[in-house]
Amino acid sequence: QVQLVESGGGLVQAGGSLRLSCAASGSIYTLNVMGWYRQAPGEQRELVAHITSGSTNYADSVKGRFTISRNNAKNTVYLQMNSLKPEDTAVYYCYSHIASASGPVRIYWGQGTQVTVSS
Repeated sequence: QVQLVESGGGLVQAGGSLRLSCAASGSIYTLNVMGWYRQAPGEQRELVAHITSGSTNYADSVKGRFTISRNNAKNTVYLQMNSLKPEDTAVYYCYSHIASASGPVRIYWGQGTQVTVSS
């Protein structure tokens, strides 16, 4: 069984910073893409950023403010969020493309962590 556990959300004032973490654990054979989506109330889920072994990709709305990174030894992905804006308020979900020891690659999701930015 594979699990993704997120941490680091919270309430912050506009202009502030937060760092999200997401650790994958369990029966992991291969782990490739890791990333973050977010979903605001009444909105569709939006890709924020993702990282592979060799590249990163960001939504236009967060470029220059957010940085995604990973620690392969810990199967962990991070999202450093700076210069936060009220429109960044959302539930943030991490995801990863993982093959467990007994099966094909599939997408796993974290439980979500709330980020609230006050104006």
